[in-house]
Amino acid sequence: MMRQLKILDFAIASLRRRKGKSLSIVVVFAFTVAALSSVLLLTHALRSEATQLLAGAPDLVVQRVVAGRHDLIPMDYQTDIEKIPGVRRVTPRLWGYYYDSLTGANFTLLGVSDAPDGLTMLAGRLPAGPNECAIGSGVAEARAITTEDELYLISQDNLGVGFTVVGVFSANSTLLTHDLIILEKQALQKFFAFPPDRTTDLAVEVYNPQEVDMVAQKIKRIHPDARPITHGEIVRTYDAVFNWRSGMLLSIFSVALVAFCILAWDKATGLSAEERREIGILKALGWDTGDVLLLKFWEGTVIALTAFLLGITAALLHVFWLGAPLLVMVVKGWSVLFPQFQLVPYIDLQQLFILAFMTIVPYLVSTVVPCWRAAVTDPDSVMRG
Repeated sequence: MMRQLKILDFAIASLRRRKGKSLSIVVVFAFTVAALSSVLLLTHALRSEATQLLAGAPDLVVQRVVAGRHDLIPMDYQTDIEKIPGVRRVTPRLWGYYYDSLTGANFTLLGVSDAPDGLTMLAGRLPAGPNECAIGSGVAEARAITTEDELYLISQDNLGVGFTVVGVFSANSTLLTHDLIILEKQALQKFFAFPPDRTTDLAVEVYNPQEVDMVAQKIKRIHPDARPITHGEIVRTYDAVFNWRSGMLLSIFSVALVAFCILAWDKATGLSAEERREIGILKALGWDTGDVLLLKFWEGTVIALTAFLLGITAALLHVFWLGAPLLVMVVKGWSVLFPQFQLVPYIDLQQLFILAFMTIVPYLVSTVVPCWRAAVTDPDSVMRG
């Protein structure tokens, strides 16, 4: 152990003598790691948020499609679907999107009977009257309001409607509640001017999860204009969207990875005259080939670990503290219209391990291999160049 510490101390001293070159390598290495890990951290955090959001989703969501667009679904469909064997419950859901010109954000308006499970009331309660509402913490922050304040919205009839805020809530997933406004169901129906015999969609619960696809086929057979969406299809869609967007960003930042590979290749193709002279002197002083390789291994390890930790730290600050301003518009897509929310740190250790393997190992190899060539050469020849 003492021998390793002495060699490590000598390696650090050797790097200090070449401050400029060592610092440039650390900067390029750290930037490469920060760029790639920012994409991975942001995508994994959003995917984890979406997974929590979808955990309580119904087995099947039935929508009506007219001319290829989502339309309101007649309430009569509920009776027909309930008659299908294997269906436990069919629940009409009333909800809609509202663009708030004051904040430039999209809010989701939902009936109180359709409120998701797991809400944590930060203050107040859920609405119980036609002129009351409960809002997510993001809406409260965006509008700078709290309980007992008035929330004014423009209805479908282009009339200003005021709702008294009776509660502020949050949930484990910020994607679920940050932009959410809960109203009494009749108030929501009046606000959007929904016909009394129509609803936004139907949530279907099935006794046996293995029969969800079969139930979806039967619904499609009974009502050809219906679009049944299974829970699995929603999850796969989220994964596909995040994977595509993160893959696009990783392709862009692959330029940084190529630059790093060029740097490693340039280091592997040969040593500088100063480094060769240093190896020759060490060999002349009695160092064997294993000691020289161990010295260069520790030099590469110090640089690689320092740069990797700096890159990971920069990525964590960029994503979870600053909100990933350089990447979020691409990965979130249209959801940037939501009020800004703080991402919950979700770190995939497997991704970090793969990133470390793809960056640290090639650099160590490019450091040790050329040194091995110089270490096995006669010291006098090495010092003479």
